[in-house]
Amino acid sequence: MAGRTAWLILLGALVAVVAVGSLIPIPSPVEVRTWAAGAGWATPVLFLVLYALLTIPPIPRTVFNLSAGLLLGGPWGVVVSMAATAVAATVAFYLARGLGRRWIEPHLERGVVRAVNARLSTGGLAAVTSLRLVPMVPFAPMNYACGLSTINFRPYLLGTIIGSLPGTTAAVVLGDALTGTTPPALLAVYGVLAVIGAVGLVVVLRRNRPAPEHAAVSAAPPRS
Repeated sequence: MAGRTAWLILLGALVAVVAVGSLIPIPSPVEVRTWAAGAGWATPVLFLVLYALLTIPPIPRTVFNLSAGLLLGGPWGVVVSMAATAVAATVAFYLARGLGRRWIEPHLERGVVRAVNARLSTGGLAAVTSLRLVPMVPFAPMNYACGLSTINFRPYLLGTIIGSLPGTTAAVVLGDALTGTTPPALLAVYGVLAVIGAVGLVVVLRRNRPAPEHAAVSAAPPRS
């Protein structure tokens, strides 16, 4: 009975969406760009603030990057998106380090937490960059993971900017292309970035893998 009710609610919601869509005209991408340009400087400033604030929690950046390309165009869209990315990453990092580290620090020498902390802290810039290149690695959770680790802020932020730039640029250009024609080559960009990021991640993990002797000592129980 409950399942049938849920399906009826979902069907009613779909009907309502279709009805509203048929009654309210949806602006074209060109009309949206024209409206954004007419707002002048307020569009990039407000968009940057909203982008930065809304991506501190775990909300995917892709929709904001596409919107940046649609509203601001390619060059300005990339600049604003990267600025907002840097702000959101910085705020999340220091939130985790200032508030969460007090709770997590006693556990930094345990199991998985220790392994993640070691990969980020010893891998530094290369580790963060390679992780940012992988589209499947969520942006906000990684910000907090880095804040809880012992990695320094400078390589974290630089790695975030370098690793986020290719994917951000691709999404912004794709959003910009919605106002005209979409280049077919963009369809392969995320796949290429994923491969590059995965290879870089494997290299970093292998480079920072503990020696067998060290691993055996770490796994051995303490003597009484």
